[in-house]
Amino acid sequence: MTDGQSLSRLQKTVNVPRRTTAVRRLFRSSEAVLVALATALGIGAGLLTFAINRTAHGLQSLIYGLSGTGLSAAPSVPPLSLIALPIGGLVLGITSRAAARRWRTPVDVVEANALHGGVIRLRDSLLVCAQTLLSNGVGASVGLEAAYAQAGGGFASVVGRWLRLRRADMRILLGAGAGAALGAAFSAPLTGAFYAFEIVIGAYTPAAIAPVAAAALSAVLTGRLLGLEPYLIALPGAKAITTEDYVIYAALGVICAAIAIAIMRAVTFIEENVRALPVLDAWRPAIGGLLLIPLALVTPQTLSAGHGALHLDLGGEVALRVLLLIFICKILASAVSLGFGFRGGLFFASLFIGSLAGQLFAGTLAHIAGAPPIDPSDAALIGMAAMAVAIIGAPMTMSLLVLETTHDFALTSVAVTAGLCASTVVRETFGFSFSTWRFHTRGETIRSARDVGWVRTLTVGKMMQRVAEIVPAAMTIAEFRRRFPLGSTPNVVLTDATGIYFGIVDTPLVFEATLDSDQEVGVLASMKDVVLNPAENVRHAMAVFDSNGADFLAVVSDEREVVGTLSERFVQRRYADELEKAQREMFGE
Repeated sequence: MTDGQSLSRLQKTVNVPRRTTAVRRLFRSSEAVLVALATALGIGAGLLTFAINRTAHGLQSLIYGLSGTGLSAAPSVPPLSLIALPIGGLVLGITSRAAARRWRTPVDVVEANALHGGVIRLRDSLLVCAQTLLSNGVGASVGLEAAYAQAGGGFASVVGRWLRLRRADMRILLGAGAGAALGAAFSAPLTGAFYAFEIVIGAYTPAAIAPVAAAALSAVLTGRLLGLEPYLIALPGAKAITTEDYVIYAALGVICAAIAIAIMRAVTFIEENVRALPVLDAWRPAIGGLLLIPLALVTPQTLSAGHGALHLDLGGEVALRVLLLIFICKILASAVSLGFGFRGGLFFASLFIGSLAGQLFAGTLAHIAGAPPIDPSDAALIGMAAMAVAIIGAPMTMSLLVLETTHDFALTSVAVTAGLCASTVVRETFGFSFSTWRFHTRGETIRSARDVGWVRTLTVGKMMQRVAEIVPAAMTIAEFRRRFPLGSTPNVVLTDATGIYFGIVDTPLVFEATLDSDQEVGVLASMKDVVLNPAENVRHAMAVFDSNGADFLAVVSDEREVVGTLSERFVQRRYADELEKAQREMFGE
């Protein structure tokens, strides 16, 4: 290598950090630049949403011979075409098993913002989108919203990583991209923006308002230019909302909460029992596809997410027994689809199930003597919002979806009431939305997309201090007093003859006048079985200090060798500093 080549390579190495620092400083100092970037990401999210939407519908049309109608709205489907469900499930199972062997479980947008600082690998996004497209395309009872959010958020994450943005900006842009994609799918910018705040970012923050709003608006406009039609629901002249209606619809919200909890537990129950079956993972979606066939033969409304079916049932006068049949079959189809391994979510399925619950609620009241009559269309829309809030966990998102699809402000206020009732019941009795419940079943403890990843990265190993003095427990008290005069150190770590951790001795305790100076100092040792591990995070360390009343602990390896020490005061100070830093980043300070 020539001297010129060496100099050129050195200059490149030096210039990369400088360019990176300059870009980060630009985005940190100028909100307008971040908004401009979010706008561009929104355009990309709109393009991706359009591509996913057309691909899924094209696949459904190819398999089921559809012409201008949604799969769930088809009056019937060719029975032979339903073989696509188990075949698609088998393809999904084989590819998912191969991906799981090679890579870890893909990260979705909520997990990425909660634990990974807004970082999603491109591979994870492509895998989730492909699996969701296949699942929805063959007709499984799952929606495309998971793919929309993953595509928009994943695209934003890739761009953010390329620009080497700071953690706070990455989280905002990930939320903006995911919300923009969902907003484009429904042609509802407010819905997309609040989806970003409530589901993906986990908080309403001043720093995120402008970027998220800009991304949502640009994505919706892009979708409309490409031909994604607004998702509008025409109401057939509903009656005015009264004070009495608020009470009635609050009761509907509570009922939807109970149904939502049952659905989430049913999905988990099926999933756990399916895993216990003596069959390969690759075969499970295929078995689920076979179980979906009889449900599809009963009513095609169980297929796909249910966009067409919702309009079909909402606009027509359907008998209560038929609505009840569709309601039961749709719940079973959704639980089977997710429980047996099809990829997707319950976003739109919850809206459809909620609309059926609302119509059943209105029809039941109509048959009860003395009960005030309510409009079935209004009840369906309130049920949509309440059920989706109970399952997805986003009260304002779903309420604004009602507003943007109906343009009815009075109905939206009732939807807010029912949604808040449903959310309160679910949080008090169940504690999770569907996405966070799925994390819980995998062993995670997150309850929202709030950034808790820094807690996991702030480990005992990063905080511990080097051990100044380690002495054998067999040392005599006299020798200990000679080596450690009063005031020299408050605590000393003891080890046994083999160098394994033995305990901690408080220095002032050794100077008690009643002690025999020839005794071993090990008899005064405390915290013999209470230690910290370098891999444990700061919250676990604080819990250990608190539960044992300790001020000072040793950090030991898996082999019980002492590798460091940690004091409670230092842990609390570091935790407070990091918490304050996270709050400043959240609010853009």
